[in-house]
Amino acid sequence: MHDLAKGVARFRQDVFPAKKELFAHLAAHHTPHTLFIGCSDARVVPELITGCEPGDLFVIRTAGNLVPAYTPGADGVAASIEYAVAALGVTDIVVCGHSACGAMTALAHGHDLSDAPAVADWLRLADASLARTATAGDVPALVRQNVLAQLANLATHPSVARALAERKVTLRGWVFDIATGRIEELQTTGSTAPLAA
Repeated sequence: MHDLAKGVARFRQDVFPAKKELFAHLAAHHTPHTLFIGCSDARVVPELITGCEPGDLFVIRTAGNLVPAYTPGADGVAASIEYAVAALGVTDIVVCGHSACGAMTALAHGHDLSDAPAVADWLRLADASLARTATAGDVPALVRQNVLAQLANLATHPSVARALAERKVTLRGWVFDIATGRIEELQTTGSTAPLAA
């Protein structure tokens, strides 16, 4: 375990004591304000890029930050979305794509995924995003189209649709640039704006 044991020891010795009151509160309260749906990519750390504390974000991470459209049946992503919205009452939902996304790069460049059939099946959820990307092989454009598509998929989930109708939740699409640390907020029109200067 590459330095994980040292990290746990450092957490117990340095981090936890400094945040002991926060963790005591969190032991009895779970009230995140935001559902953050991001990529599984290790370079995208939601709490780090948003400056949030433990307990602030309810996080779902999937390859390519994909959100399947709602269908009845057992689905871990759908169950997590429903719990965050209906039980925890989050007021914001962020779908965050990122630069140099391996999933979007594989799609944009038509990589052979025959040795990773589960990945290939999962990435088919982004076929509509790929079809809407004007220039073949344009990874940044595909990342943006994919975020917009996942926002549309979110709205198919009954808990999200209800919360949107009641104006209890806001959907946001972000793209995080790993090299610069910039985050752009996508408008549903597809335009972008820097989130912070």
